[in-house]
Amino acid sequence: MRIRPAACAALLVAALVPVFTAPAASAAAAKYADDFNGDGYRDYATYSPGHSPGGGVLITFGTATGPGTRTQVIDQSSPGVPGADEDGDLFGGVMAPADFNADGYADLAVTAYGEDIDGRTEQGSVTVLWGSAGGLTGGTAIPNMGAKQSDGHFGRDLAAGDFNGDGKKDLAAISAGKTYVYRGSITPSGVAGSVSTLDKSSSSFASRSLVAGNMNGDSKTDLVIVGLVDAPDDFGTDAWFIKGGSTLTSGKTLRLVTNYGDAGEEAGVIADFNKDGYGDLAVGTMMYGGDQGRVSLWYGSSTGPATSARITQATSGVAGTPEAGDMFGSSISAADVNGDGYKDLAIGAFGEKIDKQTTEGGVHVLRGSANGITGTGSQWFARNTPGVPGSVAWNDCFGSTVRLRDTDRDGHADLYVTGIVDGSLRLPGTASGITTTGVSSVNTELIEGMLQ
Repeated sequence: MRIRPAACAALLVAALVPVFTAPAASAAAAKYADDFNGDGYRDYATYSPGHSPGGGVLITFGTATGPGTRTQVIDQSSPGVPGADEDGDLFGGVMAPADFNADGYADLAVTAYGEDIDGRTEQGSVTVLWGSAGGLTGGTAIPNMGAKQSDGHFGRDLAAGDFNGDGKKDLAAISAGKTYVYRGSITPSGVAGSVSTLDKSSSSFASRSLVAGNMNGDSKTDLVIVGLVDAPDDFGTDAWFIKGGSTLTSGKTLRLVTNYGDAGEEAGVIADFNKDGYGDLAVGTMMYGGDQGRVSLWYGSSTGPATSARITQATSGVAGTPEAGDMFGSSISAADVNGDGYKDLAIGAFGEKIDKQTTEGGVHVLRGSANGITGTGSQWFARNTPGVPGSVAWNDCFGSTVRLRDTDRDGHADLYVTGIVDGSLRLPGTASGITTTGVSSVNTELIEGMLQ
């Protein structure tokens, strides 16, 4: 999870009105990487900048029917959490869940990439908060293996997975433009495994965001690093594939955009869009073409990423036309909406001009198929779509954050969309796609808390 696009950040933060209650305990075993209390239901972790000067994390515990009423807030003043709660730390601005110590409770890696360390401004820090039957409790600092410097922003992005296939969860973190992979086990006592440095030393590539998943069908998690290339004769944004294994192996690179940098606020997702057994990468570059936006697809194979494709609002079957300021691809999410076994893709375009001005916003839902993601059968939702509550309004930023998740466990992922002026929504998934029948209002912080 990363902090949202700045254009809508202040307005959405003002819209968050969380209610804090004490967490209850449960002894059930964890099933999901974000089940922090091990009761078998996915929980929600939201960056809560207004909770304290340095930020915090709001946990909303899940139930059989979706988010419940029990919550928990953790910041750097919480018992057992390293560091101090200081203005501008941005504690919780980036998060990655995993059961790092394999105790049956999901844990949460949290960054404070604005934290000052020993006089170095915004060097940053990363902490793992430990899951338990009562929720998250205490934390362990992850050592910064990068350069100790101002603006190093340790924890600019995080990703978790079993990158070497030994059955233990590992953590990838960015620091000072390089990526570091901390091998498990990671426990309250610290990091027991070795640390690998991933950097294109022969180029000007600087890591900006991370996506973890399996693109070649083996038992190891792969890593895609999205970063900026800034050289006199080469400027743009690339996706760099790292093959998981006992030794992490540098693989192919895909150019996402040329002539300017755009690593995206939402780095991307890996999901099997064509149901061939290999994960596929989707990453949005909302600044492409004068902020028109674009989504790049990189399809997996037995050898890793292979063919690529691009989706814009000029793609056949996709509603609308590319216009400056649309921000197509500002947020993306993948899950199976109609239950056909193909992962579908939701794409936010929060800058879309519907009536009079930009930042009115909308959301596309594109279907997966044997051919991958195409415009065939795609859907478009905005405030003027019949059945969608609210009115088209400037700075609604509808679609600033989108999520696909099957919270009611009916086998169909539902579409969650943030909006400012008339609130955020859940649109149910069905066998025929997303529907406005049964649409309901949702607290914005819950959508923000759906980690992916």
